Amino acid sequence: MVCFRLFPVPGSGLVLVCLVLGAVRSYALELNLTDSENATCLYAKWQMNFTVRYETTNKTYQLPIWAWWLMPVIPAFWKAKAGGLLEPSPGNMKTVTISDHGTVTYNGSICGDDQNGPKIAVQFGPGFSWIANFTKAASTYSIDSVSFSYNTGDNTTFPDAEDKGILTVDELLAIRIPLNDLFRCNSLSTLEKNDVVQHYWDVLVQAFVQNGTVSTNEFLCDKDKTSTVAPTIHTTVPSPTTTPTPKEKPEAGTYSVNNGNDTCLLATMGLQLNITQDKVASVININPNTTHSTGSCRSHTALLRLNSSTIKYLDFVFAVKNENRFYLKEVNISMYLVNGSVFSIANNNLSYWDAPLGSSYMCNKEQTVSVSGAFQINTFDLRVQPFNVTQGKYSTAQDCSADDDNFLVPIAVGAALAGVLILVLLAYFIGLKHHHAGYEQF
Repeated sequence: MVCFRLFPVPGSGLVLVCLVLGAVRSYALELNLTDSENATCLYAKWQMNFTVRYETTNKTYQLPIWAWWLMPVIPAFWKAKAGGLLEPSPGNMKTVTISDHGTVTYNGSICGDDQNGPKIAVQFGPGFSWIANFTKAASTYSIDSVSFSYNTGDNTTFPDAEDKGILTVDELLAIRIPLNDLFRCNSLSTLEKNDVVQHYWDVLVQAFVQNGTVSTNEFLCDKDKTSTVAPTIHTTVPSPTTTPTPKEKPEAGTYSVNNGNDTCLLATMGLQLNITQDKVASVININPNTTHSTGSCRSHTALLRLNSSTIKYLDFVFAVKNENRFYLKEVNISMYLVNGSVFSIANNNLSYWDAPLGSSYMCNKEQTVSVSGAFQINTFDLRVQPFNVTQGKYSTAQDCSADDDNFLVPIAVGAALAGVLILVLLAYFIGLKHHHAGYEQF
């Protein structure tokens, strides 16, 4: 552990900040604040990343579905644009994940006093910051709120952002913890607001450390109390070129996303993950009983996000093309492997599960979604409808081409019979010709 002595804080003495350098790969942060007597007054260790959706400079517009009747009325069309009726095309929006915090500082972190509660303040990158505020009651303390600020003027992270500047997202939490307990939450926690999704996991924090010693009594978050160890890694092989032995078919789970009181996305599927990392290939069956689903629905994009005690997030992003069909455009994953490392892959240039809008896509047989050379997803008993769900039920399904293989058997039999018939006719005409040639010799 490397410690950096910073600056005196009123009411808190000198602040000592310690960062564990050995966890850079998974971007773990660790903070130890000390008071004027060099006793620990606040301790925290956690991991976090952020997903930000932003508008790009590639400006195109489209009419919302309810205003399509304006299309043939050219003057009204331009009036609508001037009046803000047109909405940006989904092609104008991009999503970026901020996970590598680079050089981190903790300026402004304080232990707190009678006037001010404890605060963790983190700065990273050009114009990025994160703050957690704490308050104290008679026998409990609370994680009151968190605030994340990001800089769309950073051309490395947001090279084509339409609006440049620093934006802030505030979230109220009010998580109450017994005063002398260490709060633990290994499970993934997700906060979503204003096109920003915040992810936290492996959280340890005690904001009011008693007598300078971090407590051994742990207060677990609700997810850790109810979570079980799930997906099991079934097979490990020494070479990435060796295919792991196929395992049992995964159980199919049903997942949904709600928009208000209405269901806007439905998915039923058995999922099997094929991962290769550090020359080790693994096959993981997803257990739907311990997997949770969240997401969002927009007019031209839809997100299904799965997470569990080992999967931080598995995202399926759907998009509309040509105004009349949908398809799977993007898959993102970040999860813990059995060796404790974090595996992360993203691909936003896919083209799977294509079907007309207003219908669902179905494939009963095994299919493979190839996300990268190191990550593939096998699906079983798949049915998905990311748009135009009515009354929480699937619409008529379009079968995948794999299911159409059932028609090959009758086609093959018919072709074979036709071939036999042609051969019989050819033999008949050849025999008939030879028969007439025999008569001509007399």
